[in-house]
Formats: sequence, C-alpha cells, structure tokens
Amino acid sequence: MASSQSTAIRRLMTEYKELTLHAPEGITAGPLSEDNYLVWEALICGPEDTPLEGGVFTAILTFPRDYPLSPPQMRFTTPLYHPNIYPDGRVCISILHAPGEDPNMYESSSERWSPVQSVEKILLSVVSMLAEPNDESPANVDAAKLFRTDRKAYEERVRKNAQESLGL
Repeated sequence: MASSQSTAIRRLMTEYKELTLHAPEGITAGPLSEDNYLVWEALICGPEDTPLEGGVFTAILTFPRDYPLSPPQMRFTTPLYHPNIYPDGRVCISILHAPGEDPNMYESSSERWSPVQSVEKILLSVVSMLAEPNDESPANVDAAKLFRTDRKAYEERVRKNAQESLGL
C-alpha cells in the first residue's frame, strides 16, 4: 500500500470513529465496506423547515488515494432536484472543489477544499446547501431557474423528492 493511501486510510478511520461517536443530527456516514475505506455512504435527512424536511437522501463519497490533500467526490444516489446538484446526482459545492485559486474567479481559495476540512464539515456544508440553494452558479440550470422564477413550483417539486426518497 502506497504511503499516501495508508495516510488516507488512517485519516478516514479516525474520521469514521469520530462520526460514529459524535454524528451531527440528521447525518450518518461510513465506509460501504470495511475492505475499502475510500468509498462511503452517507444518509442525510432533509433539513427542517425546508421542502426537503422528512426526506432521507443517500449519497456516495469517493475519496482519492491522496485524501486529505484532495477532496472526495460526492454524488447523491437518491434523485434530488436542486440548483447545486447535477442531474446525475453529483454535488457542486465549494468545499469539494480542489484547493487553490478558482479558474472562474467565482470562489475564494478559502471556500475551497483544504486538508483541514473533514467528512463532517463536508456533510454539514451539504445540509446547509440543501437548505439554502445558491442559484448564482448552478449545477442544475433548470432547478435554479425554477427556484428563481416560481418558488412555489420549485418547493412542490422538492417536496415530491422528499416523499419519493421514503418510497411514498
């Protein structure tokens, strides 16, 4: 095992233990298998007082071998209509963007990934993003447009997502 991979595994084992002991409310996460600490599943409850409230959304986090130097990728496997989630489920949020300057000059380097971040911080940022979409740099243009132009229709569609996430 390469040393960067063993560093990643050690770090992820530590983060998993911490998440198990002190999980933020409405979030559970951990490796899909004890044989592979680089692929995790997260369950995120829809934030209270939002159209997602009551829903439970599943996502996969895939960590690079050089974690924590590089951020993981995150993709929801539960369908989610949201301005900051690509139609294929990939999450578009600053904390998951590679460290350094943003080539599009939209984000400051302090908003992007750094090795001091953690799985818990990522998941809390995603919950915050779910509650308060950023429609200025959308991953899903249709969702952002509906969010801007017809909030009621957007919220109805998102409520439907929440119900469907429970198999209703």
